[in-house]
Amino acid sequence: MTAFPLSLTLVRNATIILKYAGHRILIDPMLSPKDTFPPFGGKARNPLVDLPIPVEEIVRNTDLVLVTHTHPDHYDQAAANALDPAVELLYQPADEALFPREKFENARVVESSVTWKNIRIDRTYAQHGSGEVLDLMGYASGFVLRSEGQPTIYLVGDGIWTEEIRENIRRFEPDILVLNAGGAVKPGYEATPILMNEADTVAVLAESGNATVIAVHLEALDHCLTTRASLRLAARQHGIPDSRLLIPADGETISLY
Repeated sequence: MTAFPLSLTLVRNATIILKYAGHRILIDPMLSPKDTFPPFGGKARNPLVDLPIPVEEIVRNTDLVLVTHTHPDHYDQAAANALDPAVELLYQPADEALFPREKFENARVVESSVTWKNIRIDRTYAQHGSGEVLDLMGYASGFVLRSEGQPTIYLVGDGIWTEEIRENIRRFEPDILVLNAGGAVKPGYEATPILMNEADTVAVLAESGNATVIAVHLEALDHCLTTRASLRLAARQHGIPDSRLLIPADGETISLY
């Protein structure tokens, strides 16, 4: 590995600051204060918790923004207001109409893959539910980051456990997977998760060799049923060591490699 420091800071929900290959990458910025949005699950306004880091600090010195999809818990108006219009921003084709409207000068679509500076970025599909609820949720993506001398990181995105994700793990052989593991459901479709849950996380761990899984998208929205405690318990019940499943707190920074 190279001398570049590698770390992941969970801001809140799926908002992450990733220091990778010498760059500061902001992923899925939801920067609104607590209680900004109406309930997603009919229980409470969202986000459920405040930002643990000031907005100015979150966006400062950002080299690249990655947006997996534009649901408000992954990209919101507060982020659009706070980000530098000149920042480089990558997003999925399904959201092409949005970012020109936000007047970002250096926003572009990732159709399949791009090389950004010294990082290869491949876009993957994240199936945001199944059956009727999938039609309601729309299209979401993940990203795989690779760079010379750096671990491969798979940002799985808002999706359930599918054969396609299994194939992505086999294809890219990621060293680190960032999993949106909140077990979210949509009212009226409670039997059909739209995010990975405890069982899905265990399945990912079983399929990913010695890779480290970092679980996020937890305890910040009212429709997410999986908690940090329930996820840890499920992993331990399946004999998964704590060192393979990292579950950061909001505001926590994990140093990697």
